[in-house]
Amino acid sequence: MTDKAPLRAPDKARPAPPRWLRWTRDIAFFLVVFAAIQWWQSRDLVAGAAPPLLGHLVDGAPFQLDPARGPFLVHFWATWCPICLLEQDSIASIAADRPVITVATTSGDSGELADYLAEHRLQMPVLMDEDGTIARAWGVSGVPSTFVIDTAGRIRHAGTGYSTELGLRLRLWWTEFR
Repeated sequence: MTDKAPLRAPDKARPAPPRWLRWTRDIAFFLVVFAAIQWWQSRDLVAGAAPPLLGHLVDGAPFQLDPARGPFLVHFWATWCPICLLEQDSIASIAADRPVITVATTSGDSGELADYLAEHRLQMPVLMDEDGTIARAWGVSGVPSTFVIDTAGRIRHAGTGYSTELGLRLRLWWTEFR
């Protein structure tokens, strides 16, 4: 008898998968995680028929959403929200040529909001939601939250978090053909 272990054939090393396959796998994983996060953030947003949207704009004018003018972009934001600050120029750009109403929730009174809009040189319609009542009616628990409403008054897209201008424009465009 010998004290030596029996000899084994060396394991053949499996070649690493090609780089494009690894990248594809990593991108797919990232997209699944991103979609799960988006779903989780948006789970409480209303769906189906859009709730009434009425109140006063920053300048004191009354406002009531008329979906027939749409499709309409309804964007909830706040002055204290850093993500909202990042996307406010995109929303203002869309508002220049598409039906948009923004809802400033828990962001102060009309004077404070007017000062904020002037300071940031924003030209977009802003509905006042000083105490968050409108946001709660729409299921908004975090900002920014954005909805696309079709001409029949139904919500066709709802999401929470940063959105690109191109992404929002594509959602509005797609809603026109649904």
